[in-house]
Amino acid sequence: MRRGVVIVIYDDYQLLDMAGPVDVFSLASLIVGDGGYAVEVVAARAGEVRAASGITTTVRTALADVAGPVDTLMVAGGLGVFDHLGDRELIDGVARLAATARRVTSVCTGAFVLAEAGLLDGRRVTTHWLMADELRARYPAVKVDEDPIYIRDGNVWTSAGVTAGMDLAMALVAEDHGHAVARDVARTLVVYLHRSGGQSQFSVPLRGSPPRDEALRELQEWIDANPDADLSVPALARRMNMSERHFSRVFRAQVGIPPGRYVELSRAAAAQRLLETTDDSLDRVARRTGLGMRETLYRVFRRHLRVSPGDYRRRFRTAHAKES
Repeated sequence: MRRGVVIVIYDDYQLLDMAGPVDVFSLASLIVGDGGYAVEVVAARAGEVRAASGITTTVRTALADVAGPVDTLMVAGGLGVFDHLGDRELIDGVARLAATARRVTSVCTGAFVLAEAGLLDGRRVTTHWLMADELRARYPAVKVDEDPIYIRDGNVWTSAGVTAGMDLAMALVAEDHGHAVARDVARTLVVYLHRSGGQSQFSVPLRGSPPRDEALRELQEWIDANPDADLSVPALARRMNMSERHFSRVFRAQVGIPPGRYVELSRAAAAQRLLETTDDSLDRVARRTGLGMRETLYRVFRRHLRVSPGDYRRRFRTAHAKES
């Protein structure tokens, strides 16, 4: 018997959130034969469903017509999810099928549908790093961890953004059919079976909110453009013609973080750019970005990106980077 996998989509979903796992399950089925998967893509209503990319998928089965039980229920993500959280046919349909499913899963912002259906309360979950704060704010009973590529909490599995749906699907295949089958699927798709690192390596360090004061906005721009300058609080306060105490208080009130933290994040972003686009040594990157030493560069990257500078460069360096 094939394991029934139901993947739920809606208008403006992320196409890869559905297509990636479908290909993983399809390849696994070719390898294991009759013990594979029977995948069905459904929506709140049958008919054409438009992905955010403009590609349309013809859905033959409405969510309400899936009798269940199902082996695995998966909800795709996409920015369109926020337009559908009030759709009771979608939310109630997911809740109904989840009660019959051996596993309940989501890709990316599909976690919002599970949360709206009350399926994530008290659970540790993940979603796309850009949407983690939004999930946390909307559903305070959900324990959101934005770094892992995927998380399993009981029979509920949630994954990070977009391509992480393939990581999740391969983990499900490994649970069902063993590591060797999942490894063969990964090799065929030319992807990693276990991706090293979490989402932090892909995220942009948050550097607070834009300040209301034009002089502070200009100061931020100057800091970003001059990472190797003296960016100590005394130096910045002098530049603003303020006392150190008053400057620190005003900066934090308007930007949301202390000036020292802003400077460190700005320097981290500058180091990211150099690692992506140049062949500069780590020592030179540290000097050019005001971090001073390789050891400081390493600590800053581990603290904010949870990856070493060397690993970051190997993953994100552009093909035509040159010494500058």
